[in-house]
Amino acid sequence: MSHAQDEDPAAQAHAVPPRRSRVGPTFAVVLLGYLTLPMAISGTTVALPRIGADLDAAGTALNWVVTGYFLAASSFMLVAGSLGDLFGRRSVFGLGAALYTAGTLASAAAGNILLLDAARVLSGIGAAGVMASGSSLLAVTFSAATGTADATRTRVFAAIGTASGVGLALGPTFSGWMVDGLGWRATFLTYAGAGALILLGTAFTRESRAETRPRVDKAGAATFIGALALTLFAVTQGSEEGWISVPTLLPLAAGLALLAGFVRIEKRAAQPVLDLSLTRDRAFVAWPIGAFGLGAGTTGILVFLPAYLQGTSGVGAREAGTILLLMTTPVLCLPPLGARLVNRGVPARRLIVTSLLLIAAGNAWLTTLHPGISAAALAGPLLTIGIGQGLSLGIIDAQALGMVAPERSGMASGFLNTVRGGTGAVMLTLFGALLLALLEARTGSAESAGRISAGDLPVRPVREHVLAAAQFTDSLRIALWCVAGLSAGLALLVHQLLRPPRARRRITPRPRPQPLPAKQPPP
Repeated sequence: MSHAQDEDPAAQAHAVPPRRSRVGPTFAVVLLGYLTLPMAISGTTVALPRIGADLDAAGTALNWVVTGYFLAASSFMLVAGSLGDLFGRRSVFGLGAALYTAGTLASAAAGNILLLDAARVLSGIGAAGVMASGSSLLAVTFSAATGTADATRTRVFAAIGTASGVGLALGPTFSGWMVDGLGWRATFLTYAGAGALILLGTAFTRESRAETRPRVDKAGAATFIGALALTLFAVTQGSEEGWISVPTLLPLAAGLALLAGFVRIEKRAAQPVLDLSLTRDRAFVAWPIGAFGLGAGTTGILVFLPAYLQGTSGVGAREAGTILLLMTTPVLCLPPLGARLVNRGVPARRLIVTSLLLIAAGNAWLTTLHPGISAAALAGPLLTIGIGQGLSLGIIDAQALGMVAPERSGMASGFLNTVRGGTGAVMLTLFGALLLALLEARTGSAESAGRISAGDLPVRPVREHVLAAAQFTDSLRIALWCVAGLSAGLALLVHQLLRPPRARRRITPRPRPQPLPAKQPPP
């Protein structure tokens, strides 16, 4: 507790310490959120080919079912975390759950691709409230101020990482069964039901907020949301309109201008939505970069590998989701192992760097894919990627949030989850844009490239199907090599940022050689 709170009774009135009786319900409801939201993300990717067929959509419009969710979540994540610190983390968590549930229900009822994309954006805004406030709720509930040991805190966040891994692991398989059995609309209805349970569970959690209640940094919040949304939108436009076209450059310029304005506003704000001192701490920044690396190495695979398998090998959504278990099952099992290794003295820096190198190796290995490839042949690269992600998934939040004071946990959590959400939006867009560009160069048609990337390959004549499958394979291999190189580069960067400063060695000046005495002439 800060000295300011000890001296200011008004500040004490605003601080709401967590009660031990509410620890269990708080942990359970946050755990449910971290289980079901990743499940909805990875599960939706398996349903994209069926959604595209039912709503006559392909290319960018279809990918926005996932991209729009990521974009909205990343744009509002930081603001949601800071608002939770000010107005109450449980309140923002509950509002996020309500918006997520409403957006998911609207997704199930959407009659065209534009309405579905809009509903997914609403779901992403709600997810921002759940994810950012959920992490900060746990950070405060299990902080040192409540008597929680560091090892317990690490295990708690490892459990959250495990829940996220379970969601990622079960999402494709569960959605594959639902899509094949009841259709993609029933899948969204199921996820809406989970959102309603999260909203109900919020009533059993204890409210917490920062020690003081200053004015909201409205200018900072507005400029940040606008800057990030416009910049990410420009990235998505680049793949469709061209990277030097007006529809791409105009929102990009506006986004960068707002971002510069955001930095100036935050430097002067008494209570900024993002304390820029966080970004000057190289050790703290290393962990969001590590989180970016974990997501960057898997996002493209989660979205486009199911489409590739369904289009080139003729597997169903259920089988494609089952194959993805090879990558997502380690994410389910390994976060507790990573936390245990850190608690036993293994440097967290070594663990995150190893994870990023494994992801790089797995993406490079996956370039051996070909039409008709078996699950056994995919097992090696997918398991390697999954092991890399699972080892460090459970330690990032604990390491990053352990570097900040509890009253800033919402801000730090929001920043961390902004990076995670932005990773999904940026990598899905860039990976998809690269894949579409490569396919268009081979097919000579943007429409054909969009349909092939969605897994919609011509069935007859056979010669055209074989050609399209070969084009899809070559393009996907190049994209995977690019991801492998990016992951290796991020591993090197994180290694440097987390390297402990070397103690300066005292250099003793080397003594100058003494001149030899002059020789005496012989007597």
